[in-house]
Amino acid sequence: MTENKPNLIYLFADQLQLKALGYAGNALAKTTFLDALAAISVNMPNACSGHPLGGPYRASLFTGKYSTSTGMVMNALRIAPVHRTFAHILHDNGYETAFIGKWNMYSAKLGRSHAVRDSFIPADENRLGFDDFFAAYDYHHYYYAPAAYYHTDSSEKRFARGYEPDFQTDLAIEKLREYADKKQPFAMFVSFGTPHDPWTKENVPAKYYDLFRDTDFPLPENYSPKNDPHADAWGRMNKKERAMLPEWQRCYAAMTANLSDNVGRLYEALKQTGLADDTIFVFTSDHGEMFGAHGRREKNIFYDEAVNVPFLIRYGDRLPAGVNLTPLNTVDILPTLMSLMNMKEDACFEGKDLSEAIRNGKQADNACLLMGTGPTAVWGANREWRGLRNDRFTYAVYRADSEEFLFDNIEDPLQMHNLASEPDCKPQLRELKNKLFAEMALIGDDFEPNVFYKKNWITRRMIRPVLPKRKDPGAKR
Repeated sequence: MTENKPNLIYLFADQLQLKALGYAGNALAKTTFLDALAAISVNMPNACSGHPLGGPYRASLFTGKYSTSTGMVMNALRIAPVHRTFAHILHDNGYETAFIGKWNMYSAKLGRSHAVRDSFIPADENRLGFDDFFAAYDYHHYYYAPAAYYHTDSSEKRFARGYEPDFQTDLAIEKLREYADKKQPFAMFVSFGTPHDPWTKENVPAKYYDLFRDTDFPLPENYSPKNDPHADAWGRMNKKERAMLPEWQRCYAAMTANLSDNVGRLYEALKQTGLADDTIFVFTSDHGEMFGAHGRREKNIFYDEAVNVPFLIRYGDRLPAGVNLTPLNTVDILPTLMSLMNMKEDACFEGKDLSEAIRNGKQADNACLLMGTGPTAVWGANREWRGLRNDRFTYAVYRADSEEFLFDNIEDPLQMHNLASEPDCKPQLRELKNKLFAEMALIGDDFEPNVFYKKNWITRRMIRPVLPKRKDPGAKR
């Protein structure tokens, strides 16, 4: 492809925290390829998951809008196919698209993920513009057949051969070789299910588990034996689950090692096609995992274990390799990649175009609006929060009790010291709080309770095609 129309390969893991990777300082990790990729890429260690939850992340990624504008306020919902998405824009610019893996935006009933009426995304507007190659499923978390399956253009379940991430990588390599014979530019998205739990020996290849069989995985330094009182059912742990944390981390590390190898296989295949210099190659994650930090498991919270995700981007030698501390939010990804791919669009995105900072290797001023709009996958009040993370501080506040948090992520990277009540930090807290609510006002986010969306936006877990008007929907940034 020409420089005017670079290809795109966008790879994202599920539930992979930045701290799990060797290049981010994890001495126990075995992520050889990702560590090497980080050394030759733009490495953005302040990348954030704006809503650290699988469905909301994907909706924001493909629309460039926050959850309060897409209606994807928790998991196990079905997004309304009314948005102009990344795939639509790609098609209009002459790109062929491919999507492989976990979709997580087509559920209509909690706990029915294996039913075909929820697992199969029809070849219509519900694919949000991904009208070319599509090998996906809504969601599942076991990675061997018969639990590991996918659909193409029919409701027939097709089963992964071997370990699902290996198979998905094989599919991606096969498509990549087909693209190499064409002159049309392409954009391929691969949504891996790992390293999402269940973390059991049976859910990871034996050779990867054996890498860590004798490794001692300590509890996080910011571990708390008490459950966070703000956590929902997914975020709390019982005594038995706490006892499993070392083993869970062992399986998680094994899944992550496998993931690193598969990204390496795909990148090597890209080089063999001769397309590497003409392809933007991205590796990231939808959100992280807490593993007992701050008395929580899972995600859906403003702490860095859940919010701070890897983001590596390489485009041959056109982008300066090295660490770029620019904070990058999920909603920023679409406008930023569009600019790097020389595409223009009149649609209003709620994220910022940070391509200039990536091109010149300099840090740009940005603050990431973070949101939690309720429990992980059930309706309920008193779990909503909002936050703001810049290159140094995290500020967050809960809706129910107005409890505030302020962390200096440079001086206190484990976020163990809440500075919100410190007199000397009041000016900083006030500045960040004002900035947070100003950002919310730009998108018409009124900090509504979770049940507001159930009442006004959603019918039987399906987001209505015509969303209620907000104060300033889709405000340009």
